[in-house]
Amino acid sequence: MKKAVFLDRDGTLNVDVGYPSRYDQIDIYPQSFEAVRKFNREGLLVVVVTNQSGVGRGLLTEDDLQDIHARLSAAFSRRDARLDAIYYCPHYVHSADRRYRKECDCRKPQPGLARRAAADLGIDLGSSYMIGDKTEDVLLGRTIGAVSVLVLTGSGRQSLSQLREQKINPSHVASDILEAADWILDEEKRRLR
Repeated sequence: MKKAVFLDRDGTLNVDVGYPSRYDQIDIYPQSFEAVRKFNREGLLVVVVTNQSGVGRGLLTEDDLQDIHARLSAAFSRRDARLDAIYYCPHYVHSADRRYRKECDCRKPQPGLARRAAADLGIDLGSSYMIGDKTEDVLLGRTIGAVSVLVLTGSGRQSLSQLREQKINPSHVASDILEAADWILDEEKRRLR
């Protein structure tokens, strides 16, 4: 079984601009490339798990989203960083489109995306990590038994306040994805001792 780092997309890998419908609206944080390279060098799979209700809301199509993700992966490849897979939830319970109007098990914090990735890629969820800027990301990590790291980019500061109100503690709070990567790699070294 392999270890993975699950990454949220908007607010973690790139600036959260709402519901981008084109790749030119995606602004990747510069430190994301180095963070992903570090995970790649250590043999950790890098899997993006992202809620994309903009599809269900009719703001973009799944083809639009797949184009964004193909270009996102290519941008990382050009910087010698590899995203091993991207899983997304397109659902929105009030969607006008019946295909997307449902309560699903893939919308974070539900575990569907992570479980699908685990089945597809042979991932041991309990020895993996989840990095994100939202309460839902931390809760997903806890649900699947992974180590949860909250980043303070995107909605991170607001999420930290919400988590504290709920008396939920992520395993670590990092200023950004690169600091999260360094903490995770230190954690991996500690586990090997």
